[in-house]
Amino acid sequence: MSSRLYPLAAGNFAIGTGMFVTAGLLTPISADLGISTSAAGQLMTVFALAYALLSPLLAALTARLSRRRLLLLALAVFVAGNVLTALAPTYPLVMATRVVAAAGAAMFTPTASGVANALTSPERRGRALALVMGGLSVSSAVGVPLGTWLGSVSGWRATMWLVVGLGVIGFAGVAALVPDVRVAVSGRLGERFAPLADRRVLVVLVTQLLMFGAGFTAYTYIGSLFDLPLPAVLWAWGLGGIVGNQLGGRLTDAYGPRRMVLIGLAASTVFMALIPVANLALPIALVWAFLWGALGWLVAPAQQFRTVAAVPDNVPIGLGLLSSAQYVGLFAAGIAGGVALDAYGRTGVVVLATGLGVAALLFTLATYPRAAAISSNESVPVR
Repeated sequence: MSSRLYPLAAGNFAIGTGMFVTAGLLTPISADLGISTSAAGQLMTVFALAYALLSPLLAALTARLSRRRLLLLALAVFVAGNVLTALAPTYPLVMATRVVAAAGAAMFTPTASGVANALTSPERRGRALALVMGGLSVSSAVGVPLGTWLGSVSGWRATMWLVVGLGVIGFAGVAALVPDVRVAVSGRLGERFAPLADRRVLVVLVTQLLMFGAGFTAYTYIGSLFDLPLPAVLWAWGLGGIVGNQLGGRLTDAYGPRRMVLIGLAASTVFMALIPVANLALPIALVWAFLWGALGWLVAPAQQFRTVAAVPDNVPIGLGLLSSAQYVGLFAAGIAGGVALDAYGRTGVVVLATGLGVAALLFTLATYPRAAAISSNESVPVR
């Protein structure tokens, strides 16, 4: 795989750590800022909402920039947002700084996928997208457990400084290795939403929204669902995510996205329902978390592949909409999961996450028939 793709993965590693680590810091954040656990969980929620809303707007405003310059601008904004988070003294100010960080993430991640798509031949596209998006899964295996441990020892603000350092490393990598790729991108805001008129795109986005809504209803409040050492559980989940993401890219190239989406959705839904069993003992939790992460992350490269196939002439916009749908799902998960936790405790969160997983699976089965996959040549093996 081209070395030019690794800085893109490093940028996503920083972004994933900065967003996902909040789930492991709910207790120290709530204690430091004098707020409830569910209120602390809304830091991820506001990040997700800002990302979803700002992604198409910022894409239109930055359409004239070269992709390399946009990647550098995005990481600079992300780093600045996390510096402000580390320094903010009150909950409202911390919330505001998460919007700044989300703006950087909203510019970087879709652009990184678009650049990876432009730099890669079609027969290796699934693996290239898996590598770049693998930064997010690696962040959950390495960055999030490390940040959670650091937050428990030195305070959650120390974790934010760790994220700042990771963002600077990503910036340096992009500056040194990523070429100045030119990708045709429309600057008209209305055209950012034009693919929504295509049913093939719309169903992919709804699957993405439901899938992330389900998974992150459980993940956002995972610290409240387990009595076991949280860094170890998060580490196992993230390690599984690395394996699943990389296997997902290869298996998508070989067997098409439909099979990977359905397998991943069905398996991750079952594992969310098994959270009470996983909480019985640490060895059980570690195996459970690894398998949940691995099977859940099978879906990510397949969803990107579906999007590229649906809008081959408009890939950057399509991938941007996919990211927005993902973060709308995260936003819904944060709100709904917080309500469920306050009203019904752990059971409410588990039932809600599992129910959303079932809804995602049923919706995808109804809207993604085998005939559609074959007609678009998505399921033809490429070896």
